[in-house]
Amino acid sequence: MLTRRIMVAAVVTVLGLGASMPGVGAGSGGDAPKATEVGVSDSTISIAIVADVENQIAPGLFSGARAAIDGFAKYVNKNGGLAGRKLEVEFIDSHLSPTDARNAMIKACEDSFAVVGTAALFLQSVDDLVECTDKAGNPTGLPDIPIVTTEIAHQCSPVSYGPNPSQLDCATKDDVLQTWRTNVGEIKYFRKNLEKDLNGTFLYGNDLKAAAIGGLAIIRGLVDAGVTSDNEIGISSRAPQTEYTPVVQRLKESGSNYSMNTGPFASSVALRKEAKLQGVDPESVIWECAACYEEAFLEQGGSDVEGEYVRLNHLPFTDTDNAAMKNFLKFTPEDEVDSFAAYAWVAGLLFQDAVNDVVMKGGNNALTREALLEALRGITKFDGDGMYGTTNVADHVPSPCFVLMQVQDEDFERVYPKKPGTFDCTKSNLITYESDIIGI
Repeated sequence: MLTRRIMVAAVVTVLGLGASMPGVGAGSGGDAPKATEVGVSDSTISIAIVADVENQIAPGLFSGARAAIDGFAKYVNKNGGLAGRKLEVEFIDSHLSPTDARNAMIKACEDSFAVVGTAALFLQSVDDLVECTDKAGNPTGLPDIPIVTTEIAHQCSPVSYGPNPSQLDCATKDDVLQTWRTNVGEIKYFRKNLEKDLNGTFLYGNDLKAAAIGGLAIIRGLVDAGVTSDNEIGISSRAPQTEYTPVVQRLKESGSNYSMNTGPFASSVALRKEAKLQGVDPESVIWECAACYEEAFLEQGGSDVEGEYVRLNHLPFTDTDNAAMKNFLKFTPEDEVDSFAAYAWVAGLLFQDAVNDVVMKGGNNALTREALLEALRGITKFDGDGMYGTTNVADHVPSPCFVLMQVQDEDFERVYPKKPGTFDCTKSNLITYESDIIGI
């Protein structure tokens, strides 16, 4: 059975609008708050978080996201609320079930102003989001701010605006060759500072087609950035270390000096342990893992994962001089802090910015789903109050920003850029290429 953390890490790859304070614009125009929309009363704004938490495969899967949204509401309410109202959160469990995911969206449509922090892996249809009617009976749609979008339909939903956009350019989803966007900033760093000519063995999880597509989208981007592909190997996230024996053999035979694993962190632990067993000099390979920014990776890997690189698009959890990161860590239970909790907190900040934009333009009683969607469509430079790499949310373009971490002395250390609180946001970090990945 997959553990919660293994599954959380597995879906990493399926995959600054100002430092506004809660309540900005709350008194705009002096209008007393009224009930204006589904989920908006004279005293509260109700949002839902739909996430896979309780299930038989991975109990507690996205509980970190749930905890972060709950913490975000407490933070907002402690600092004055939004639009003169308190923020309320309803959690709806999608249970790793297509049926439950759809029913969750139907319920959210009936009760909530918006969905924030969505992490439902099997949301296969977005009809209930797109056709959701507002208080006036118009099919405005239910505003959705997701942190995980696996199914193509959800990635390309016209009412979904998340801080972590799909690598797929949705305008090309039906083309023979689709257009993809990948952040390859770390490859530029490696080639400049470590090894100019890189040839790699790539791994991706193949338990779900969506996971394979997400992993291959990263891999093909790295190849387009100049890494010669020696091997592209699909492997189950549940594979024991023995199944990595032929993987390491192929790495050795190819003379790979770079390895990227887009699967879960447990996969990278098994890979590194098997490489050590087969006598691979750990310094002869640049090891990178897409989903290894986890304490459990350090605990399970120990000295065997020394030197592993991880690229982040949020600040590391040690960058507590950033106020948003500090508040995230303060209001999220310590045992729930992971990258998906961070994404959920950032989704909350995005919702806050959009609400404040609506209020500043139209007052406390301008809050409607249509107005919220319009605000989201105008956010082209969102950075989660500096906690997140600047992202064009409106146009669904992934961020070029990144921070590079490395395991040193069995802990994560910021390698590049060195200065805490900063990202490398060079535009050329984000490359665009064409490939038929959906058709695999």
